Amino acid sequence: LSSLFVRLKDDDSGDHDQNEENNTQKDGEKEKNDREKPQTTTKRKAVVPGPAEHPLQYNYTFWYSRRTPGRPTSSQSYEQNIKQIGTFASVEQFWRFYSHMVRPGDLTGHSDFHLFKEGIKPMWEDDANKNGGKWIIRLRKGLASRCWENLILAMLGEQFMVGEEICGAVVSVRFQEDIISIWNKTASDQATTARIRDTLRRVLNLPPNTIMEYKTHTDSIK
Repeated sequence: LSSLFVRLKDDDSGDHDQNEENNTQKDGEKEKNDREKPQTTTKRKAVVPGPAEHPLQYNYTFWYSRRTPGRPTSSQSYEQNIKQIGTFASVEQFWRFYSHMVRPGDLTGHSDFHLFKEGIKPMWEDDANKNGGKWIIRLRKGLASRCWENLILAMLGEQFMVGEEICGAVVSVRFQEDIISIWNKTASDQATTARIRDTLRRVLNLPPNTIMEYKTHTDSIK
């Protein structure tokens, strides 16, 4: 599956640059329209792979959040700040989203991209996350885009080999550094967290002196 990602990426026409500005504009217009639309409670159509597409083992959702630094976040305000970008079910649908997204290294300010299995919110309180934790890697500026791509391709390509344990991944752009993390369901399962750590080292090709920290979500909440 992972070689398939690379092959399909190379087939991608790489036209995302000129689309980025249009997208931001479109997003602004779309948000305005969404606000003006009456809220209906219609059930969302299930996302499925298109004909002849390569299905992923799970559906995933991209999210984006941005906040004003220095302002304390309650989980309520955090939830209001987080926007769904979209959900995909196949390798091809992933590249369609990804090729139009700004790379983490080009994001400004205090921004995060989240990629989580469909149905799991990128919040500690979510049922899938509440007994879990995350591996955190702090990166010097300039490494975030490559590391994020390697991390999410490994996750979508099921390279972690820990069954249902992976919940999602986050890249956080900060002023001095960037942080990437991968979240799993069961913080107390040491064999799983060790396997995730070793896979991270391999897929991110990290320098030997890179510090990796495991943090349980209960500690983060405290």
